[in-house]
Amino acid sequence: MAPRFPVDDNRYPSRMLRRSGRALMRVIYNLTMYVLTPVILYRLAIRGLRHRGYLSRWAERFGFFPDPGLKESLWVHAVSVGEVNAAAPMIDVLRERYPQYPVVVTTVTPTGSDRVRRIWGDSVFHVYLPYDLPASIRRFLKRVRPKLAIIMETEIWPNLFFCCHERGLPVVVANARLSERSLRGYGPVRPLARMAIRCAEWVAAQSQQDAERLIELGADRSRVIIAGNLKYDMDVPEFLDEQARDWREAWGERRPVWIAASTHEGEEEKVIDAHSRVLRRFPDALLLIAPRHPERFRPVLQLCRQMGFRTSCRSEDGLASADSQCFVIDTLGELLGFFAASDVAFVGGSFTTIGGHNVLEPAALGVPVLVGPHTFNFTEVTDLLMESGACLRVADDAELARTVESLLDDMSRCHHMGNRARGTVEAQRGALRRILSMLKSLLGPKTAL
Repeated sequence: MAPRFPVDDNRYPSRMLRRSGRALMRVIYNLTMYVLTPVILYRLAIRGLRHRGYLSRWAERFGFFPDPGLKESLWVHAVSVGEVNAAAPMIDVLRERYPQYPVVVTTVTPTGSDRVRRIWGDSVFHVYLPYDLPASIRRFLKRVRPKLAIIMETEIWPNLFFCCHERGLPVVVANARLSERSLRGYGPVRPLARMAIRCAEWVAAQSQQDAERLIELGADRSRVIIAGNLKYDMDVPEFLDEQARDWREAWGERRPVWIAASTHEGEEEKVIDAHSRVLRRFPDALLLIAPRHPERFRPVLQLCRQMGFRTSCRSEDGLASADSQCFVIDTLGELLGFFAASDVAFVGGSFTTIGGHNVLEPAALGVPVLVGPHTFNFTEVTDLLMESGACLRVADDAELARTVESLLDDMSRCHHMGNRARGTVEAQRGALRRILSMLKSLLGPKTAL
Protein backbone atom coordinates (compact mmCIF):
# COMPACT_ATOMS: atom_id res chain seq x y z
CA MET A 1 0.00 0.00 0.00
CA ALA A 2 1.43 3.39 -0.94
CA PRO A 3 2.20 5.72 1.97
CA ARG A 4 -0.33 8.45 2.56
CA PHE A 5 2.37 10.97 3.48
CA PRO A 6 4.76 12.07 0.71
CA VAL A 7 7.47 9.64 -0.34
CA ASP A 8 10.89 11.25 0.02
CA ASP A 9 13.40 11.16 -2.78
CA ASN A 10 17.11 11.61 -2.13
CA ARG A 11 17.34 13.75 -5.26
CA TYR A 12 15.47 16.54 -3.50
CA PRO A 13 17.24 18.11 -0.49
CA SER A 14 14.02 19.58 0.91
CA ARG A 15 12.44 16.14 0.92
CA MET A 16 15.52 14.67 2.56
CA LEU A 17 15.21 17.29 5.29
CA ARG A 18 11.54 16.48 5.81
CA ARG A 19 12.38 12.78 5.95
CA SER A 20 15.12 13.28 8.53
CA GLY A 21 12.86 15.61 10.51
CA ARG A 22 10.06 13.04 10.64
CA ALA A 23 12.50 10.28 11.58
CA LEU A 24 13.86 12.44 14.39
CA MET A 25 10.32 13.16 15.66
CA ARG A 26 9.56 9.44 15.75
CA VAL A 27 12.78 8.72 17.64
CA ILE A 28 12.03 11.46 20.20
CA TYR A 29 8.42 10.25 20.55
CA ASN A 30 9.50 6.64 21.08
CA LEU A 31 12.17 7.61 23.60
CA THR A 32 9.59 9.69 25.46
CA MET A 33 7.13 6.78 25.50
CA TYR A 34 9.76 4.40 26.88
CA VAL A 35 10.82 6.92 29.53
CA LEU A 36 7.20 7.48 30.53
CA THR A 37 6.34 3.78 30.72
CA PRO A 38 7.29 3.43 34.43
CA VAL A 39 5.15 6.51 35.18
CA ILE A 40 2.25 5.01 33.22
CA LEU A 41 2.57 1.73 35.14
CA TYR A 42 2.71 3.62 38.44
CA ARG A 43 -0.48 5.47 37.50
CA LEU A 44 -2.04 2.14 36.52
CA ALA A 45 -1.17 0.72 39.94
CA ILE A 46 -2.60 3.76 41.73
CA ARG A 47 -5.84 3.40 39.79
CA GLY A 48 -5.80 -0.26 40.73
CA LEU A 49 -6.10 0.67 44.40
CA ARG A 50 -9.58 1.99 43.60
CA HIS A 51 -10.49 -0.39 40.76
CA ARG A 52 -8.91 -3.83 41.02
CA GLY A 53 -9.30 -4.43 37.29
CA TYR A 54 -6.36 -2.12 36.59
CA LEU A 55 -4.00 -4.45 38.50
CA SER A 56 -4.50 -7.43 36.19
CA ARG A 57 -3.53 -8.39 32.64
CA TRP A 58 -0.54 -6.04 32.45
CA ALA A 59 1.20 -8.32 29.94
CA GLU A 60 -1.53 -7.55 27.39
CA ARG A 61 -0.64 -3.88 27.60
CA PHE A 62 2.75 -4.80 26.10
CA GLY A 63 1.38 -7.17 23.46
CA PHE A 64 2.01 -10.38 25.38
CA PHE A 65 -0.85 -12.88 25.30
CA PRO A 66 -1.29 -16.43 23.97
CA ASP A 67 -1.55 -16.60 20.20
CA PRO A 68 -5.28 -17.10 19.52
CA GLY A 69 -4.57 -18.62 16.11
CA LEU A 70 -6.56 -16.01 14.20
CA LYS A 71 -6.21 -15.18 10.54
CA GLU A 72 -7.61 -12.18 8.65
CA SER A 73 -9.47 -10.86 11.67
CA LEU A 74 -11.60 -7.75 11.74
CA TRP A 75 -10.14 -5.67 14.54
CA VAL A 76 -12.21 -2.98 16.25
CA HIS A 77 -10.65 -0.76 18.92
CA ALA A 78 -13.04 0.94 21.37
CA VAL A 79 -11.47 2.70 24.34
CA SER A 80 -14.13 2.19 27.01
CA VAL A 81 -17.81 1.57 27.66
CA GLY A 82 -19.19 4.43 25.55
CA GLU A 83 -17.17 3.51 22.49
CA VAL A 84 -18.01 -0.19 22.90
CA ASN A 85 -21.72 0.65 23.03
CA ALA A 86 -21.42 2.85 19.94
CA ALA A 87 -19.50 0.13 18.05
CA ALA A 88 -21.83 -2.71 19.07
CA PRO A 89 -24.38 -2.41 16.21
CA MET A 90 -21.54 -2.18 13.67
CA ILE A 91 -19.75 -5.20 15.14
CA ASP A 92 -22.97 -7.23 15.14
CA VAL A 93 -23.59 -6.48 11.46
CA LEU A 94 -19.97 -7.27 10.55
CA ARG A 95 -20.20 -10.62 12.32
CA GLU A 96 -23.40 -11.39 10.45
CA ARG A 97 -22.22 -10.26 7.01
CA TYR A 98 -18.65 -11.56 7.16
CA PRO A 99 -18.74 -14.71 9.30
CA GLN A 100 -15.55 -15.98 7.64
CA TYR A 101 -13.52 -13.31 9.47
CA PRO A 102 -13.03 -13.60 13.25
CA VAL A 103 -13.63 -10.38 15.20
CA VAL A 104 -11.14 -8.86 17.63
CA VAL A 105 -12.24 -6.11 20.01
CA THR A 106 -9.68 -4.18 22.06
CA THR A 107 -10.30 -1.71 24.87
CA VAL A 108 -8.13 0.29 27.26
CA THR A 109 -10.20 0.26 30.45
CA PRO A 110 -11.44 -2.65 32.61
CA THR A 111 -15.00 -1.30 32.37
CA GLY A 112 -14.75 -1.41 28.59
CA SER A 113 -13.41 -4.95 28.85
CA ASP A 114 -16.31 -5.98 31.07
CA ARG A 115 -18.76 -4.50 28.59
CA VAL A 116 -17.24 -6.45 25.68
CA ARG A 117 -17.55 -9.69 27.62
CA ARG A 118 -21.09 -8.89 28.70
CA ILE A 119 -22.24 -8.28 25.12
CA TRP A 120 -20.35 -10.96 23.18
CA GLY A 121 -18.80 -13.34 25.71
CA ASP A 122 -16.29 -15.59 23.94
CA SER A 123 -17.78 -15.06 20.47
CA VAL A 124 -15.21 -12.30 19.84
CA PHE A 125 -11.55 -12.27 20.85
CA HIS A 126 -10.78 -9.56 23.38
CA VAL A 127 -7.54 -8.16 24.80
CA TYR A 128 -6.34 -4.74 25.92
CA LEU A 129 -4.76 -2.53 23.28
CA PRO A 130 -1.00 -2.37 23.96
CA TYR A 131 0.73 0.86 24.84
CA ASP A 132 1.96 2.82 21.84
CA LEU A 133 5.43 1.24 21.81
CA PRO A 134 6.63 -0.12 18.45
CA ALA A 135 7.58 -3.58 19.72
CA SER A 136 4.32 -3.94 21.69
CA ILE A 137 2.16 -2.94 18.72
CA ARG A 138 4.04 -5.32 16.40
CA ARG A 139 3.59 -8.21 18.84
CA PHE A 140 -0.13 -7.49 19.01
CA LEU A 141 -0.54 -7.32 15.23
CA LYS A 142 1.49 -10.51 14.76
CA ARG A 143 -0.89 -12.38 17.07
CA VAL A 144 -4.27 -11.13 15.83
CA ARG A 145 -3.30 -10.89 12.12
CA PRO A 146 -5.97 -8.35 11.16
CA LYS A 147 -7.35 -7.86 7.68
CA LEU A 148 -8.84 -4.48 8.64
CA ALA A 149 -8.45 -2.12 11.61
CA ILE A 150 -11.40 0.01 12.71
CA ILE A 151 -10.47 2.62 15.30
CA MET A 152 -13.46 4.13 17.09
CA GLU A 153 -13.70 7.89 17.56
CA THR A 154 -10.25 9.53 17.65
CA GLU A 155 -7.53 7.34 19.11
CA ILE A 156 -4.65 8.64 17.03
CA TRP A 157 -1.60 6.81 18.36
CA PRO A 158 1.35 7.37 16.00
CA ASN A 159 3.07 3.98 16.33
CA LEU A 160 -0.23 2.15 16.04
CA PHE A 161 -1.01 3.85 12.73
CA PHE A 162 2.57 3.59 11.45
CA CYS A 163 2.84 -0.14 12.24
CA CYS A 164 -0.48 -0.83 10.52
CA HIS A 165 0.68 1.18 7.53
CA GLU A 166 3.98 -0.69 7.33
CA ARG A 167 2.07 -4.01 7.23
CA GLY A 168 -0.26 -2.78 4.49
CA LEU A 169 -3.17 -3.00 6.93
CA PRO A 170 -6.05 -0.66 6.03
CA VAL A 171 -7.09 1.59 8.94
CA VAL A 172 -10.54 3.17 9.19
CA VAL A 173 -11.28 5.78 11.85
CA ALA A 174 -15.00 5.34 12.50
CA ASN A 175 -17.31 7.72 14.36
CA ALA A 176 -14.41 10.15 14.42
CA ARG A 177 -14.69 13.27 16.50
CA LEU A 178 -12.20 15.96 17.44
CA SER A 179 -13.03 18.91 19.65
CA GLU A 180 -11.31 22.26 19.28
CA ARG A 181 -9.71 21.69 22.66
CA SER A 182 -8.35 18.27 21.62
CA LEU A 183 -7.01 19.72 18.38
CA ARG A 184 -5.07 22.33 20.34
CA GLY A 185 -3.94 19.66 22.79
CA TYR A 186 -1.76 17.85 20.24
CA GLY A 187 0.76 20.66 20.59
CA PRO A 188 4.32 19.52 19.85
CA VAL A 189 3.23 16.05 18.60
CA ARG A 190 0.91 17.53 15.99
CA PRO A 191 3.30 16.76 13.09
CA LEU A 192 3.34 13.12 14.20
CA ALA A 193 -0.43 13.08 14.52
CA ARG A 194 -0.65 14.49 10.99
CA MET A 195 1.59 11.72 9.64
CA ALA A 196 -0.42 9.12 11.55
CA ILE A 197 -3.89 10.12 10.44
CA ARG A 198 -2.74 10.33 6.84
CA CYS A 199 -2.15 6.58 7.08
CA ALA A 200 -5.91 6.07 7.44
CA GLU A 201 -7.73 4.61 4.44
CA TRP A 202 -10.92 6.40 5.49
CA VAL A 203 -11.97 8.77 8.25
CA ALA A 204 -15.71 8.73 8.97
CA ALA A 205 -16.42 11.95 10.88
CA GLN A 206 -19.43 12.51 13.11
CA SER A 207 -20.12 16.04 11.85
CA GLN A 208 -18.98 18.74 9.48
CA GLN A 209 -17.15 20.47 12.33
CA ASP A 210 -15.34 17.26 13.26
CA ALA A 211 -14.40 16.70 9.62
CA GLU A 212 -12.92 20.18 9.27
CA ARG A 213 -10.89 19.82 12.47
CA LEU A 214 -9.61 16.39 11.40
CA ILE A 215 -8.56 17.83 8.05
CA GLU A 216 -6.86 20.69 9.89
CA LEU A 217 -5.03 18.09 11.95
CA GLY A 218 -3.78 16.49 8.75
CA ALA A 219 -6.34 14.01 7.42
CA ASP A 220 -6.51 13.68 3.63
CA ARG A 221 -9.63 15.63 2.62
CA SER A 222 -10.38 13.14 -0.17
CA ARG A 223 -10.57 10.34 2.40
CA VAL A 224 -12.80 12.07 4.96
CA ILE A 225 -16.54 11.44 4.83
CA ILE A 226 -19.27 12.84 7.08
CA ALA A 227 -21.09 9.71 8.23
CA GLY A 228 -22.87 11.06 11.30
CA ASN A 229 -22.75 9.74 14.84
CA LEU A 230 -23.06 5.97 15.29
CA LYS A 231 -24.60 6.56 18.69
CA TYR A 232 -27.77 7.77 16.99
CA ASP A 233 -28.08 4.22 15.63
CA MET A 234 -28.04 2.70 19.08
CA ASP A 235 -30.28 -0.29 19.59
CA VAL A 236 -33.10 0.31 22.08
CA PRO A 237 -34.24 -3.08 23.43
CA GLU A 238 -37.98 -3.62 23.19
CA PHE A 239 -38.20 -4.96 26.74
CA LEU A 240 -37.11 -1.66 28.32
CA ASP A 241 -40.61 -0.15 28.48
CA GLU A 242 -42.03 -3.15 30.31
CA GLN A 243 -39.00 -3.34 32.58
CA ALA A 244 -39.32 0.36 33.39
CA ARG A 245 -42.96 -0.12 34.40
CA ASP A 246 -42.01 -3.04 36.64
CA TRP A 247 -39.23 -1.08 38.32
CA ARG A 248 -41.40 1.97 38.89
CA GLU A 249 -44.11 -0.22 40.36
CA ALA A 250 -41.54 -1.65 42.78
CA TRP A 251 -40.41 1.72 44.14
CA GLY A 252 -43.70 3.58 43.73
CA GLU A 253 -45.41 3.98 40.37
CA ARG A 254 -46.45 7.61 40.81
CA ARG A 255 -43.24 8.86 42.40
CA PRO A 256 -41.32 11.58 40.54
CA VAL A 257 -37.95 10.11 39.51
CA TRP A 258 -34.87 11.80 38.12
CA ILE A 259 -31.47 10.39 37.27
CA ALA A 260 -27.95 11.83 37.37
CA ALA A 261 -25.81 9.70 35.06
CA SER A 262 -22.05 9.46 34.46
CA THR A 263 -21.22 11.79 37.35
CA HIS A 264 -17.70 12.59 38.49
CA GLU A 265 -16.09 13.53 41.77
CA GLY A 266 -17.15 17.06 42.63
CA GLU A 267 -20.43 16.69 40.76
CA GLU A 268 -22.08 14.18 43.08
CA GLU A 269 -22.15 16.72 45.91
CA LYS A 270 -23.94 19.21 43.64
CA VAL A 271 -26.43 16.59 42.49
CA ILE A 272 -27.19 15.49 46.04
CA ASP A 273 -27.57 19.10 47.15
CA ALA A 274 -29.98 19.66 44.25
CA HIS A 275 -31.96 16.61 45.34
CA SER A 276 -32.30 17.96 48.87
CA ARG A 277 -34.02 21.01 47.34
CA VAL A 278 -36.19 18.88 45.07
CA LEU A 279 -37.38 16.92 48.12
CA ARG A 280 -38.75 20.11 49.68
CA ARG A 281 -41.12 20.43 46.73
CA PHE A 282 -41.60 16.70 46.11
CA PRO A 283 -41.11 14.79 49.38
CA ASP A 284 -41.49 11.44 47.64
CA ALA A 285 -38.99 12.17 44.83
CA LEU A 286 -36.37 9.53 44.03
CA LEU A 287 -32.86 10.27 42.77
CA LEU A 288 -31.06 7.60 40.76
CA ILE A 289 -27.34 8.35 40.63
CA ALA A 290 -24.85 6.49 38.43
CA PRO A 291 -21.18 7.46 38.93
CA ARG A 292 -19.08 7.32 35.78
CA HIS A 293 -16.28 5.24 37.29
CA PRO A 294 -16.59 2.16 39.54
CA GLU A 295 -14.16 3.60 42.09
CA ARG A 296 -16.80 6.24 42.83
CA PHE A 297 -19.55 3.72 43.64
CA ARG A 298 -18.76 3.28 47.33
CA PRO A 299 -17.87 6.95 48.07
CA VAL A 300 -21.15 8.13 46.50
CA LEU A 301 -23.15 5.59 48.49
CA GLN A 302 -21.46 6.79 51.68
CA LEU A 303 -21.95 10.44 50.71
CA CYS A 304 -25.70 9.99 50.23
CA ARG A 305 -26.01 8.31 53.59
CA GLN A 306 -23.85 10.90 55.32
CA MET A 307 -26.19 13.58 53.98
CA GLY A 308 -29.01 11.81 55.77
CA PHE A 309 -30.81 10.31 52.76
CA ARG A 310 -32.36 6.87 52.91
CA THR A 311 -30.12 5.25 50.33
CA SER A 312 -30.03 1.85 48.65
CA CYS A 313 -27.93 0.52 45.79
CA ARG A 314 -28.21 -1.85 42.86
CA SER A 315 -25.59 -4.38 43.96
CA GLU A 316 -27.00 -4.90 47.47
CA ASP A 317 -30.71 -4.13 47.21
CA GLY A 318 -31.60 -4.82 43.60
CA LEU A 319 -34.09 -1.97 43.30
CA ALA A 320 -35.01 1.12 45.25
CA SER A 321 -37.71 0.60 47.83
CA ALA A 322 -40.79 2.72 48.40
CA ASP A 323 -38.99 4.73 51.10
CA SER A 324 -35.63 5.14 49.29
CA GLN A 325 -34.70 8.74 48.60
CA CYS A 326 -31.47 7.97 46.72
CA PHE A 327 -30.52 4.89 44.74
CA VAL A 328 -26.91 4.37 43.65
CA ILE A 329 -26.46 2.44 40.41
CA ASP A 330 -23.21 0.67 41.28
CA THR A 331 -23.23 -1.73 38.34
CA LEU A 332 -22.24 -1.41 34.70
CA GLY A 333 -24.23 -1.91 31.51
CA GLU A 334 -27.67 -1.16 32.97
CA LEU A 335 -27.91 2.57 32.48
CA LEU A 336 -30.39 2.36 29.59
CA GLY A 337 -32.90 0.59 31.81
CA PHE A 338 -32.68 3.28 34.48
CA PHE A 339 -32.95 6.07 31.92
CA ALA A 340 -36.17 4.44 30.69
CA ALA A 341 -37.53 4.40 34.25
CA SER A 342 -36.82 8.12 34.84
CA ASP A 343 -38.81 11.30 34.21
CA VAL A 344 -35.77 13.60 33.79
CA ALA A 345 -32.09 12.90 33.13
CA PHE A 346 -29.04 14.99 34.06
CA VAL A 347 -25.91 13.88 32.18
CA GLY A 348 -22.71 14.37 34.15
CA GLY A 349 -19.20 15.40 33.24
CA SER A 350 -20.78 18.74 32.40
CA PHE A 351 -20.47 20.47 35.79
CA THR A 352 -16.71 19.91 35.53
CA THR A 353 -14.20 20.55 32.76
CA ILE A 354 -14.46 16.89 31.72
CA GLY A 355 -16.60 18.17 28.86
CA GLY A 356 -19.77 16.14 29.22
CA HIS A 357 -20.87 12.63 28.29
CA ASN A 358 -23.29 10.96 25.90
CA VAL A 359 -26.69 12.69 25.94
CA LEU A 360 -28.14 10.45 23.24
CA GLU A 361 -29.06 7.51 25.46
CA PRO A 362 -31.73 9.32 27.51
CA ALA A 363 -32.82 11.24 24.40
CA ALA A 364 -33.36 8.03 22.41
CA LEU A 365 -35.62 6.80 25.22
CA GLY A 366 -37.73 9.94 25.17
CA VAL A 367 -36.38 11.43 28.42
CA PRO A 368 -35.76 15.20 28.76
CA VAL A 369 -32.05 15.95 29.09
CA LEU A 370 -30.27 18.42 31.38
CA VAL A 371 -26.58 19.31 31.13
CA GLY A 372 -24.16 21.63 32.89
CA PRO A 373 -22.02 24.39 31.35
CA HIS A 374 -19.25 22.14 29.97
CA THR A 375 -20.28 19.97 27.01
CA PHE A 376 -17.44 20.49 24.55
CA ASN A 377 -17.01 16.72 24.06
CA PHE A 378 -20.51 16.55 22.58
CA THR A 379 -21.01 20.09 21.31
CA GLU A 380 -22.87 19.29 18.09
CA VAL A 381 -25.14 16.65 19.64
CA THR A 382 -25.97 18.80 22.67
CA ASP A 383 -26.62 21.86 20.53
CA LEU A 384 -28.90 19.85 18.25
CA LEU A 385 -30.97 18.61 21.18
CA MET A 386 -31.14 22.10 22.66
CA GLU A 387 -32.29 23.57 19.33
CA SER A 388 -35.05 20.97 19.13
CA GLY A 389 -36.25 21.79 22.64
CA ALA A 390 -35.18 18.42 24.04
CA CYS A 391 -32.32 19.59 26.26
CA LEU A 392 -31.77 22.38 28.81
CA ARG A 393 -28.51 23.75 30.17
CA VAL A 394 -28.17 24.56 33.87
CA ALA A 395 -25.41 26.63 35.44
CA ASP A 396 -25.14 25.11 38.91
CA ASP A 397 -26.80 22.90 41.51
CA ALA A 398 -29.38 25.55 42.41
CA GLU A 399 -30.52 25.89 38.79
CA LEU A 400 -30.44 22.12 38.42
CA ALA A 401 -32.85 21.80 41.34
CA ARG A 402 -35.18 24.51 39.99
CA THR A 403 -35.24 22.95 36.51
CA VAL A 404 -35.89 19.44 37.80
CA GLU A 405 -38.71 20.80 39.99
CA SER A 406 -40.18 22.71 37.06
CA LEU A 407 -40.23 19.65 34.81
CA LEU A 408 -41.60 17.33 37.48
CA ASP A 409 -44.30 19.89 38.19
CA ASP A 410 -45.35 20.01 34.52
CA MET A 411 -45.44 16.48 33.12
CA SER A 412 -46.99 17.62 29.86
CA ARG A 413 -43.89 19.77 29.22
CA CYS A 414 -41.74 16.86 30.34
CA HIS A 415 -43.40 14.52 27.84
CA HIS A 416 -43.18 17.13 25.08
CA MET A 417 -39.42 17.48 25.62
CA GLY A 418 -39.06 13.72 25.69
CA ASN A 419 -40.93 13.34 22.40
CA ARG A 420 -38.73 16.01 20.80
CA ALA A 421 -35.66 14.18 22.07
CA ARG A 422 -36.76 10.84 20.62
CA GLY A 423 -37.74 12.46 17.32
CA THR A 424 -34.38 14.23 17.03
CA VAL A 425 -32.47 10.98 17.52
CA GLU A 426 -34.65 9.15 15.00
CA ALA A 427 -34.09 11.87 12.39
CA GLN A 428 -30.31 11.59 12.72
CA ARG A 429 -29.99 7.84 12.27
CA GLY A 430 -28.04 6.51 9.29
CA ALA A 431 -24.36 6.60 10.31
CA LEU A 432 -24.25 2.81 10.59
CA ARG A 433 -25.50 2.36 7.02
CA ARG A 434 -22.97 4.88 5.67
CA ILE A 435 -20.03 3.37 7.56
CA LEU A 436 -20.96 -0.17 6.51
CA SER A 437 -21.12 0.99 2.90
CA MET A 438 -17.63 2.42 3.27
CA LEU A 439 -16.33 -0.81 4.84
CA LYS A 440 -17.86 -2.82 2.02
CA SER A 441 -15.44 -1.11 -0.36
CA LEU A 442 -12.61 -2.70 1.65
CA LEU A 443 -14.18 -6.06 2.52
CA GLY A 444 -16.29 -6.78 -0.54
CA PRO A 445 -19.88 -8.10 -0.62
CA LYS A 446 -21.30 -9.91 2.37
CA THR A 447 -20.70 -13.63 2.63
CA ALA A 448 -22.96 -16.26 4.11
CA LEU A 449 -21.72 -19.53 5.60
